[in-house]
Amino acid sequence: MAEIQKGERIAKVIARAGLCSRRDAEAWIAAGRVSLDGRVLDSPAAVVTAESRIEVDGTPLPEAEPARLWRYHKPRGELTTARDPQGRTTVFDRLPPELPRLQAVGRLDINSEGLLLMTNDGALKRQLELPANGWLRRYRVRVHGRVSTARLAALAKGVTVEGVNYGPVEASLDQQTGANAWLTVGLREGKNREVRKICAHLGLAVNRLIRVSYGPFTLGKLPNRGLEEVPAQRLRQALGLEKKEKQKRGKGFAKAKPKPNRPGSRRGFKKPEHGESGDSGPQRKGAAAKKTGTKKTAAKKPGAKKAVSKAGAGRRGPKAAKSKSTQLKSKSSKPKFTKSKSAKSKSAKSRSVKARSKSHANRRRPS
Repeated sequence: MAEIQKGERIAKVIARAGLCSRRDAEAWIAAGRVSLDGRVLDSPAAVVTAESRIEVDGTPLPEAEPARLWRYHKPRGELTTARDPQGRTTVFDRLPPELPRLQAVGRLDINSEGLLLMTNDGALKRQLELPANGWLRRYRVRVHGRVSTARLAALAKGVTVEGVNYGPVEASLDQQTGANAWLTVGLREGKNREVRKICAHLGLAVNRLIRVSYGPFTLGKLPNRGLEEVPAQRLRQALGLEKKEKQKRGKGFAKAKPKPNRPGSRRGFKKPEHGESGDSGPQRKGAAAKKTGTKKTAAKKPGAKKAVSKAGAGRRGPKAAKSKSTQLKSKSSKPKFTKSKSAKSKSAKSRSVKARSKSHANRRRPS
């Protein structure tokens, strides 16, 4: 059973199920082919609900398929209609037979070409066609005549042609080659033959018209008579039914954990707050001192070396105490300075002079 809203007409529900159009459904009801809750209908004025039981030719109404959308590249010479009394070719004549019943979104006249949207859902068709949605239809138009850019710019305020008011139109000149020119025209209403009538109002004759986009959907490189379905996720995003995916940051969506400050970093070390869980104050300070390699310098007191050596001797024995004391002595000893060559030579000369003077002084004088 198709999903039925409260108080819908039965012909609309049958058309949404994909069996036929509304007009055909009304004809089926008049022919006695449709029954509602076991009673054969003779008028399409019946209103149904979700609890209603609808049958066509004794078969329950099938469930409606999800709304789907296709892009079709319409060529020149095809009509945008389900059937033509004159027997001319329509856009539905060459569609694959396995597709559901499709409806055209908007129209392109027989001499126009380009993007044509098709859907299997009547409600979606109506939603895409409403001018209130403000979807921009963009066309590439080749015209015959000299184009005035000032008159094209004036179309942005709207124009009235033969008593019909047209809304703002975006028009720009792309190229003027001799007597022909290419224009880009964008409009949001899409009234009957709107582009051709506005161009005729400007004294331009349209000799080619191509629709290149309809809202967020574009013709792109779709070949002539090519048919391609729009992905369901993209359709939902275009209709505002689904938010766009969040951009991934790195691997996955999880945020990276803050790294601890390292020695030598610009930010320095974070001071632990009072009463921080897991570490006490003295332990935290000692850990920081170990990381940075800093040592606490206490005030020097007389006899500090002896106290350290005695403590070491009591704990580690005499050898450890002796090594400890020697280390302290070596650290406290003054650094040795090396003399330069000139200083060495002067000291050597002075020593030699003193030695000679002593030797002369110790000689025995002759009597």
